[in-house]
Amino acid sequence: MAKLPKHWLSLILLLLFLGIILAACNNSNDSSDTQTEDADGTEEQKGEDSGPKTGGTLTGAMYSAPAGMFNPIFYEESYEANILDFTHEGLVSQNDSLEFVPNLASKWETNEDQTEITFTLEQGVSWHDGEEFTADDVVFTYQSMSDPDYVSAGGIRTAYVEPLLGYEAYSSGDTEKFEGVIAEDDHTVTFKFSEPNINPLYYASFPIIPEHIFADIPVAEMPEAPESREAGKVIGTGPFQFTDMIEREQYILERNDDYWQGSPYLDRLVWKVVAQSVMTGLLESGELDFIADPNGIPPADYETVKAFGNIEIIEQPDFGYQILGFKHNHRTTEDVESGAIEPDNWIPNEKLSNPKVRQAIAYAVNRQGLVDGLLYGRGQPINSPIATQFWAYDENAATNYSYDPELAASMLEEEGYVDTDGDGFREDPDGNEWVLNMDYPTGNELRERSAPLIEQQLEEVGINVNLRQPKEMTAYVEGLTNDNTDWDLYLIGWSLASTDPDPTGLWGTKAAYNFSRWNNPESTELLQKAMKAPEAFEQDFRKEVYAEWQALFSEDLPALLLYAQNSLWAYNDRLHGVDPLPYTMYNNAHLWWVEDAE
Repeated sequence: MAKLPKHWLSLILLLLFLGIILAACNNSNDSSDTQTEDADGTEEQKGEDSGPKTGGTLTGAMYSAPAGMFNPIFYEESYEANILDFTHEGLVSQNDSLEFVPNLASKWETNEDQTEITFTLEQGVSWHDGEEFTADDVVFTYQSMSDPDYVSAGGIRTAYVEPLLGYEAYSSGDTEKFEGVIAEDDHTVTFKFSEPNINPLYYASFPIIPEHIFADIPVAEMPEAPESREAGKVIGTGPFQFTDMIEREQYILERNDDYWQGSPYLDRLVWKVVAQSVMTGLLESGELDFIADPNGIPPADYETVKAFGNIEIIEQPDFGYQILGFKHNHRTTEDVESGAIEPDNWIPNEKLSNPKVRQAIAYAVNRQGLVDGLLYGRGQPINSPIATQFWAYDENAATNYSYDPELAASMLEEEGYVDTDGDGFREDPDGNEWVLNMDYPTGNELRERSAPLIEQQLEEVGINVNLRQPKEMTAYVEGLTNDNTDWDLYLIGWSLASTDPDPTGLWGTKAAYNFSRWNNPESTELLQKAMKAPEAFEQDFRKEVYAEWQALFSEDLPALLLYAQNSLWAYNDRLHGVDPLPYTMYNNAHLWWVEDAE
C-alpha cells in the first residue's frame, strides 16, 4: 500500500496500501509494545548476552519496485518510502502512544495564541555529504512545497503548508516573500500560521531536504533532477545513505558513520524486489531477513511462517485500509496536462452519479467474506476512512454495509436499473447498456484475488462489470492520477498518516489522492470545522464533527471501505534491536544489529 504519511505517505499506493498518503521518515527513541509469537510474548534475543555487534547486512523485500522518486517532497508510493524512512528525517517523530517526540528538533515552544511554534534544532547534525544541517534547510523544504510550481510539478504534500502564514499569496505568485517558516538563527526556526493552529507539530513533522543540494534547481525541475532519483546523489540526515541500485531489482543503503544519534551497527540494508508468491520461501531459507511494509507476509502464510522457528512475527492492527473506489467525477484533459485540480471543471460520471446506486453496490460486496477467505480472519471490515487506532474513529456513526444482495437488487430496481433485454444484466433508467469499468493493480496478491470476487458478486445482482487487465502499480497510479478517462470502479489501498485523524489529505475535494474526485461541499465544511480554532482545541468537539463527517462519507460513498487487515511483519531472529511503532517496524534502525556480524 502506498503511504499516506505520517508524512504522507502513501501511493501511494501507495499507494499501494496506499498510501496519502504517504510514509513518514521517523526516528523515535521511545520504546513500543511488540506483539511477537514467543511463548512469553517478548522477542527472543539469542546471543544478546554479548551485546550489540557492529557489521553485517540485512536484506528486506518489497513486492513492487519503487517508481524511482526519492525526494520526500515529491514521492508518492510506499515503495519509495521504504528507502526514505531510513535516509530522511523530520523535526519531530512519534512514540508508541502516537505522541510527538523530539527528532531533528530537541525542543519547541508555542506562542500564547497558537499562531507560532519555535523549534530549537539539534546541533552537530550533518547531511550525508558532510554539510551541516541548519534552520535554512527547514525553511527551504517548506518554501519548496509552497512554490507556485510545486503542484504542477507533481507535488502532493500541500496539506503541510496550506495553513502557513502567507501561503496563498506565495503559492499563487502574488508575492515572492515566504513568511510561513523563518530561520531565527542556524539552530532556531519558527513556523507561523495564518490562524491559531490546533496541531502545529503535525505540520512541522515533514522530512527535511537539503538546501545546498537543491537551491540551484527550480522546483519545477526537481522531480527529474538526479538528486531526486539517483543512488549516491540522494542526500538526507538519516542513519543510512542510499548508495546503489539495480533499478527494479535491488536498492542498497549503506551505514551513515556520522549519524547524529550514533553510527548504526549494521553495515548496510539491501532491498530486493521479490514476487509476493515467493517471499515466504526466501524468508525461510534466510535469503530474506525481514518482510514488513507495505503488506508484510500474506495472511495465508501466517501459520507456515510461525512454524519456521527462526522467524519473529509482529501482528497489530494496520494503519490503513483497502477500498473499492467510485469515480464520482473525471478531470478534463486540459487540467490533467496542466496539473490542475479544479473541481469546477470536473465532468460528472453519470454511470455512478446516483448515491443509491453506490449504496446498492456496497451491499452487494461480501466484505466479511473477503476477510474470512483472503485474510484468514486477520483483519476486519471497517466503515470509516479513519484509522481504528484514532480517538476520532466512530464505528456507530457510519453505515455498516453488511452483505445483502437481495437488498442491493431491490435498491437498483427502485432506481430504475432493470434488465430489459433478458441478458442477465441491468440497463440504466433510460434503457441504455450499463457497464462499469473496473481497474486494479498488480503486485498485491490479496487485491488481485479480490478483484474477480467483487466482479462476481456485482454480476450476481445484475451489474455488468468490465474487469480490465491489471496494470503494474506505477502505470496504474498514473492512470488514477490522470483520470480524464473512463474509469468507474478502482481498487487501491492506503497507508494512513499516524499524526492526526484529519482525513483531508485523502478525501478533501482538492486532495491529489482524492482519486474518486469526490466533490461534496458539506464534507469540505465539516473537515474545515474540525480543524478550526478555538473550538477544535477541544478533542470532544473534533470527535463530534468527525462523527458527522463519517456518517456523510458512508452515505455519499466516494468509496466502499473493504477491510483493514492486520499488519504481519516478520523478521529473522538473527536481527536484534527491533522496536516497532503502531504504524511501522522501521524505528530506530541505527540500533538494529545482527548476531552473526563479522
